Amino acid sequence: MSLLGGLAVPEVADGRLARRNPVCGLLGVTLLTLALVVSLDVVTPLLVLGATLLAVPWSEVPVSRLLRTARLLLVSAVAVGVTNALFGTTRTGEVLLGPITTGSAETGLAIALRVVAIGLPGILLVAATDPVDLADSLVQQLRVPVKFAYGTLAALRLLPLLAEEWETQGLARRARGVDAGRNPVARLALFAGQVLSLLVGAVRRGTRLATAMDARGFGSGLPRTAARQQVVRTPDVVLVLACTAVGLGAIVTSVLLGTWRPLVGG
Repeated sequence: MSLLGGLAVPEVADGRLARRNPVCGLLGVTLLTLALVVSLDVVTPLLVLGATLLAVPWSEVPVSRLLRTARLLLVSAVAVGVTNALFGTTRTGEVLLGPITTGSAETGLAIALRVVAIGLPGILLVAATDPVDLADSLVQQLRVPVKFAYGTLAALRLLPLLAEEWETQGLARRARGVDAGRNPVARLALFAGQVLSLLVGAVRRGTRLATAMDARGFGSGLPRTAARQQVVRTPDVVLVLACTAVGLGAIVTSVLLGTWRPLVGG
């Protein structure tokens, strides 16, 4: 839950990436993702990941906070890669260790790199973007309905509160001596009870939030003015073109090296 809260409302950096239009940043990340989705090789995600890491100093997002936010992604990538290396259908090449062959190890590595390369640009963008600017940009540039955009923003703002409430419930139970010990059944029962308690609190909080938003006219359907105008400038277009160049360049480089494996027909 603390990871989720950290992703939802980041400590916004006042850097170069933070000054870019959020919708242009989303478009750039989407283009990078498309290049990775259609590629199954190792080289393409490796090049995209390298370009993303080179962009971290430019974005002015602290590396420590980026790693803290992305640690769940890194753990998931390792787990997915190891699982595919152990139980994947690709068994070509020499045997390395037990059921792992060179072919299965390459497949697992490629999938793990894809997971990181797909997730890290989005995490970097979230870490550098003000959620309010994102909601404003969605409404002004993409014409997303106001009720949906700001309702989503309000929901994201509540996630850190849910994280704190989860930790508070755990500490309260520990203070009352409620502990499952090493019994997995009792531990699961305590976890389910805590989840239910958190869900009930979230529903109540969401109901109050919806009432407050309706009282402020979010559901009226009338045109609303914007307090902060989001404008697409030349650097924003350059950001989109740079992301496009990185995605296409990674695919072209992989093709020239003879390693590219397309999603369809590969």
